[in-house]
Amino acid sequence: MRFLIFFLTLLAFSSVANAGFWSKDEPQQVKIADPYIELHTGPGSAYPIFYVIERGQLVEVIRRKTDMFQLRTQDGKEGWARREQMARTLSPNGEPVQIKDATQSDFIQRRWELGVTGGQMGEAAVLSIYGGYAFNKFLSAEITASESIGNLSSSISLKGSMLAQPFPDWRVSPFFSLGTGMMETRPLPTLVAPKQTTNQFGQVGIGLRTHITRRFIFRFEVNEINIFSASNERDSNEVFTEWKMGFGVFF
Repeated sequence: MRFLIFFLTLLAFSSVANAGFWSKDEPQQVKIADPYIELHTGPGSAYPIFYVIERGQLVEVIRRKTDMFQLRTQDGKEGWARREQMARTLSPNGEPVQIKDATQSDFIQRRWELGVTGGQMGEAAVLSIYGGYAFNKFLSAEITASESIGNLSSSISLKGSMLAQPFPDWRVSPFFSLGTGMMETRPLPTLVAPKQTTNQFGQVGIGLRTHITRRFIFRFEVNEINIFSASNERDSNEVFTEWKMGFGVFF
């Protein structure tokens, strides 16, 4: 499970950061102001340069992918240029082109959020990935997959939760969460044959989110996890305090 979480996290962030947030604006023309602009074959500086556009030429901006822009020249060549060079282009009437990055307002109006967090649940280290959808700026839903590893046992869990954000316009915005899910616990091998259990749990929590830059956010949360024991040998539920912090992206 640990490797699955890392793999899904890397895949998700790769899809967001490298597959990008496509602009829905209509294509627009800009004029090259630098001595030249280099076109890459793909949306990244690691892709090879296959063409150079000289100063004064008009190009069409097709779409944006994080810090790379897909361009089409007047003779039909298409490639990707870096943001630094695009920031110095001009509109057809000679005005500097304004490149808009994600702002606090975009964060407030976000619809999707994806991230990874890590911390402690009881005495065990915990790693989580989560995905969320905002119904409005006050209320959102999340699904979280986690793995925790302790000295005596390890566990994996899947949780669904609702988050309320009463002050979405604050730069550092608090949120409250309520959720439930299933947790599978695997005791580490001992002289006695270990018994694997699967139990439902409930969760209440409080946390903070803040927009860092562009489409990245920082998140910190503290949760109380109440595991509803299915064992007849136990008369009470198990309660753990969990804290996690991490980073996410929104779009």
